[in-house]
Amino acid sequence: MATSFPPTTDIRAAVVTGRHPFDVPGFHAVFRNIPGVDCYPQHLNDFVADAGHVRADYHVVVFYNFHQPTPGTEDGWWASGAREALEALGETGQGIFILHHALLAYPEWPFWSTLCGIPDRSFSYHMGEYVHVDIADPDHPITQGLRPWTMVDETYGMNDPGEDSRVLLTTEHTKSMHALAWTHQHRNARVFCYQSGHGNRTYTNYSFRTVVARGIRWLAGRL
Repeated sequence: MATSFPPTTDIRAAVVTGRHPFDVPGFHAVFRNIPGVDCYPQHLNDFVADAGHVRADYHVVVFYNFHQPTPGTEDGWWASGAREALEALGETGQGIFILHHALLAYPEWPFWSTLCGIPDRSFSYHMGEYVHVDIADPDHPITQGLRPWTMVDETYGMNDPGEDSRVLLTTEHTKSMHALAWTHQHRNARVFCYQSGHGNRTYTNYSFRTVVARGIRWLAGRL
């Protein structure tokens, strides 16, 4: 029997993980107690299986997964199901949030590159870097009123998004891509990509949490 979400005006956000370890209490704490947001962390397999038939009812889907093989190229029920579920993204106004190592998922899949707004996602990575974050677009609802900050995080040396993206946060760190956060449109959906997000020293940063919370609200059309 299909289930349904309890009646509420809160934003419903699926937080999709898999194929990359993370500090579970630290990561989950980022998404707990965001006012007006009800988050449902889940492995990609559960998002694809959609046993409760609620996948289309999330206002926002946050991806924090690191799957590498292109969906449909592996054996198993979930592989073809994953391709179908993911390729449906953007058909509705359901917001799409690509967070940290999800930018590196499916490196050979053009669809995911389009979703990220970066055609060539070749990358290097650097752990434990002190990253100074600058506000590139102070007028966007996600960044409005924020001041530059510094935090410890993993950086990616990767190409920046294309001209169809609106860059919100940047850094001059020599071991990082210049853009740290950007938005663009995919079909009928808003997309927000955020390069930051590795480990507890990032999870506990107030500005990082603010950007995540505002990103979810903006994707849901509530900001």
